[in-house]
Amino acid sequence: MREVRPGVWHWPSPHPDWNEEQWWPELVSSYGIELGDELVLFDPLSVPDELRQRATAVALTAPYHERDARRLGLPIHTPPADTWQDWVEKFGVDPDEVRGMESDDLAWLRAGDGEGHFRGPGEWPFGITAYAGREDNDLVFWLPSINAIVTGDSLSDFGDGLDIHLGGRKHVKRDDVAERLRPLLDLPIDFVLPAHGEPTGRAALERVLS
Repeated sequence: MREVRPGVWHWPSPHPDWNEEQWWPELVSSYGIELGDELVLFDPLSVPDELRQRATAVALTAPYHERDARRLGLPIHTPPADTWQDWVEKFGVDPDEVRGMESDDLAWLRAGDGEGHFRGPGEWPFGITAYAGREDNDLVFWLPSINAIVTGDSLSDFGDGLDIHLGGRKHVKRDDVAERLRPLLDLPIDFVLPAHGEPTGRAALERVLS
C-alpha cells in the first residue's frame, strides 16, 4: 500500500477469479480515500487492516467490481447490475436465450444481505459526481475535494497504458465513450485512479480523450 497523496491510498491485489485465460491482468487496484469525515473504499479487495478498521463505506465503479465488498460489512454505494434486457442491448445476445434471467453481480445485496444504495450517473454521497462511461453502470467518479477521478473498466490500464475499453459491448463505440467523458477535461483533475492499473496523472487522461 502507498499513499498517492495525503488521504489517498492505493494497493494492488491479485484477483481471486483470475486465470491465464483472462484478457485482463491478475493484479487489480483498490483505493481508500478520506472524504470529509468518511474513509471510503473504492472497488476494495484485500483491504489493509489499518484502512479496514477506519473505513465507513464502500463505493463501486461497477457492479462486477464487488470484490470484497460483502465481507466488509459496510454500507455499499454501487451502480445497479445489468438486467437481461441490458445483455441484449449491450452484447447482442438472443433475447430468447436470456429472457427473465438475473445477473449474479450483487445478487446478495439485492436480496437484502447488507446495506445497499443503488445509484447511476449524477450526484452521489461524499461529494462525488458520477459520470457514465461505456454504460450507465460503469462509472467514473469525480472527487473534487482531492482533484481526482476514480475510474471503472471504461477507462483503465490493462497493460498498455490508460485507455478506453468497451469489453465486447456492441451498443457503443470508442468515440462515443470519449465524447461522453470529454467534459472531464474541464475539471481540475490532477490524479486518475483506475480500478485496473496504476494511478496516473492528467496527461494520460488528456491523451485518451483529446
